Amino acid sequence: MDNRPIGVFDSGIGGLTVVEALANELPDESILYVGDTARVPYGNKSKDRIQEFSKQITKWLISRDCKVIVVACNTASSLALDFLRLNFNLPIIGVIIPGIQSAIETTRNKHIGVLGTVATIKSDAYGQSLKKISAAITVVSQSCPLFVPLVEEGLVLGHVPKSIAKNYLMTILNSKSDTVILGCTHYPLLKPVISSILGSDVNLVDSGEATSAMVKSLLKKNQSLADKNPGEIHCFVTDSPETFKALTGRFIKTEIYSIQHIDIT
Repeated sequence: MDNRPIGVFDSGIGGLTVVEALANELPDESILYVGDTARVPYGNKSKDRIQEFSKQITKWLISRDCKVIVVACNTASSLALDFLRLNFNLPIIGVIIPGIQSAIETTRNKHIGVLGTVATIKSDAYGQSLKKISAAITVVSQSCPLFVPLVEEGLVLGHVPKSIAKNYLMTILNSKSDTVILGCTHYPLLKPVISSILGSDVNLVDSGEATSAMVKSLLKKNQSLADKNPGEIHCFVTDSPETFKALTGRFIKTEIYSIQHIDIT
């Protein structure tokens, strides 16, 4: 047994959906979450800068004795994951590969849709990784730039999000995609709206849920599951804790024990 915490980080608050998935899958585990709210978003930063930020946060989480690191940010997962693994000697898991593996296991016709931010879709991290695993897969990608502000404003149900989602999802609807990856940590909160447009025959893959399953499998394999019951969630932010706290209820239902400001640099 290993009661050291799991470290999770994201550029902002969206990674709390990954924390929620981890808490549901692994209720005995304590989690330290870093939201780099002073430097959000990462999507408009250079690869070098994202790697620098990710390294600083990972170093800090390791200093707090974390046994595994989860990169909950899609941008950091695509641009900094390999870099972090080269620089640190502990398990580091991103959100892209678990989502991809789940989608490949789920699809019946090998047509997979990917929804993401402009930066994630532009990087084609999901498309390239899917093609690497199976050249037979057809990928249709769609950026949904208004989904993040909708979620952060709490507009996840009703006419406004449905109208915006319908506009974005036409590309997916006109394809043969039977499986769609929600390639942003905010998007699971829009599942009901997205599903109502795509229909019940289209499977939605939540990367957070897929990642938490992978973390559980890794900890079991390494015989490092915790036996502390229940685990605690502690959040650390690089900007205002008050602003962060005001939004947490939209992303996570599990109790957060503390929210503190830290200076990563």
